[in-house]
Amino acid sequence: MGDPSSVHTVDEALSTIGFGNFQTVLLLYGALGWVAEAMELMILSFIGPVLQSEWRLSSSKESLISTVVFAGMLIGAYLWGHISDNWGRKKGFLGAAILSAGAGLLSAFSPNYITFVTCRFFAGIGLAAGYLFTSWFLEFVPTSNRGSWMMVFSSFWTVGTIFEASLAWIVMPRWGWRWLLVLSSVPYFLVLLFYKCVPESPRYLSAKGRLKEAHEILEKAAQLNGMELPSDTLVSDQVKNLDEGLSLVGETQLLSSSQNELLEPRNRCRPPTLLSLFSQKYIRTTLLLWFLYFANTFSYYGVILLTSQLSSMVNKCGSITFLSVGS
Repeated sequence: MGDPSSVHTVDEALSTIGFGNFQTVLLLYGALGWVAEAMELMILSFIGPVLQSEWRLSSSKESLISTVVFAGMLIGAYLWGHISDNWGRKKGFLGAAILSAGAGLLSAFSPNYITFVTCRFFAGIGLAAGYLFTSWFLEFVPTSNRGSWMMVFSSFWTVGTIFEASLAWIVMPRWGWRWLLVLSSVPYFLVLLFYKCVPESPRYLSAKGRLKEAHEILEKAAQLNGMELPSDTLVSDQVKNLDEGLSLVGETQLLSSSQNELLEPRNRCRPPTLLSLFSQKYIRTTLLLWFLYFANTFSYYGVILLTSQLSSMVNKCGSITFLSVGS
């Protein structure tokens, strides 16, 4: 059992370290993944109308190109969440980046509609992990300015959509949709290229009892930021809460930053499950966030995908008007 005054958590260590060079590097890497996802989703508004014309697709088949991507994301959301919680944030976005980059690139070489839709479905599974980049980055940011940096990070989505629109404007008229798909997958390959250069989340490591690894990462962060870590003991949030309680039973899980000694607790807290979101404590927050996210997504993608449809319809109507006048 430890003295609460002689221990610190990951959040307390990050508050001491502050935001500096270490987090800036992680911001650039996480933003790269965020830009990559924005580009892969934005591409739907450019590819659909072109394929409808080239492969003579019906409206329902053209709509299915976008639908299968979001169907894949529905599956991937649970898959990558489970992987990131059990095997690490990095493992989660590594698998997602491999799948998104591979399926995105293969879709550029699709010989027919069925192959293309299949590739985009698997790309959608990978794209569901885009929010892991956000969570991973914010777990390195001090709590005092985490909200501000979340806004900065989110702005890179806009950067990705603008870049994809510019890329489509340049590439599509000259080299066609296949080259657009190839170039749009490049950011995910860059994510894979620099994967080993970034660390695992210390918050995840702390929650899993891997305090020695978490401490080493925090030490590196402090060094790059020109700061010093607290000299006392690193503990997980659960242990700190137990230490601050009035009734304590059993041993706590402590890691001495000087001796690197790990003591296993006799009693571990049960890990939360998906059903925890529907408990009396969280049900109101869960439903509210679901509604807000649904409304935001419905409005955003509705406008994005509808814009391309309106543009395509205007072109068709213009052609029909021209033919009727000419006749």
